[in-house]
Amino acid sequence: MPSAYVPVLIFAVLVASFPAVTLLLFKFIRPASRPVGDKLKPYECGVLPEGGSRGRYSVRYYIIAMLFVIFDVETIYLYPWAIQFKALRMFGLVSMFVFLGILLVGYVWLYKKGALDWV
Repeated sequence: MPSAYVPVLIFAVLVASFPAVTLLLFKFIRPASRPVGDKLKPYECGVLPEGGSRGRYSVRYYIIAMLFVIFDVETIYLYPWAIQFKALRMFGLVSMFVFLGILLVGYVWLYKKGALDWV
């Protein structure tokens, strides 16, 4: 094993052992928990639940959530471009404007369809 990987191995062992050691240590420190009464219910903070756990959600909620994830993941592609901007020069600038244009067209289309309206 090359000696350059020894610090990485030590760090990996520390990272892997820290959660286990911490959980074991705090198991002996914390007070014993005795679940009684309301603590045995699924909603255990002591406040009575207002309704059932099978509430209905609007389809709009899921549409907005999916759109957020899609557009948020697409904007992650801006970070490598920003880091390599000097190396990419004009090609990188044009390709990113094309990418942002497609993203903007998507936003405009969704706005015109009414997918971003809550009312």
